[in-house]
Amino acid sequence: MTALRKMLGAWDDAGVQALVAVLETQSKETIARWGIACSRERYLPVFEAEVPGDLRPREALAAAEAWLAREVRLPAAKPAILACHAAAREAEGLPAAQAAARAIGQAASVIHAPTHCMGLVFYGAAAFAYSTHGVSAAREVYDQAAEQEFGVLLAALTSVAVADEPNPAKLNWRC
Repeated sequence: MTALRKMLGAWDDAGVQALVAVLETQSKETIARWGIACSRERYLPVFEAEVPGDLRPREALAAAEAWLAREVRLPAAKPAILACHAAAREAEGLPAAQAAARAIGQAASVIHAPTHCMGLVFYGAAAFAYSTHGVSAAREVYDQAAEQEFGVLLAALTSVAVADEPNPAKLNWRC
């Protein structure tokens, strides 16, 4: 068995670069909404299936949504997001759940810095791969699963992308 990776994919993967091309045209708010929606649909069920009763990832998404709705400011949302990251650390030994919580935490963190969206992409690919193929598959299987997930994420992003977005996020990928 190959050692499991925390994240799947690489910056220069075609699917990742296709995502980056669209992300660079979108506002922080659109990127956050996309990440929250993908997390709710794809990664929250993975986490909750393996760690039932732990509401921290769900609460992180709710806090990010409250920020988007201008109901709270970042300092009020931050504790829930940090708690989600703690849930990921505590899910040691559950690779799919751990990757899912990391993906969710990164998606919620977009309200702080939009470049966190790449954590959603790479951890989300791992969550999908490990929940779909288990923890004993060959590296090639995981790499193919990651590429498949990048396509799903791209389709979701494209469906919510704002054409000619007047206020695209300033994304510094070398941060």
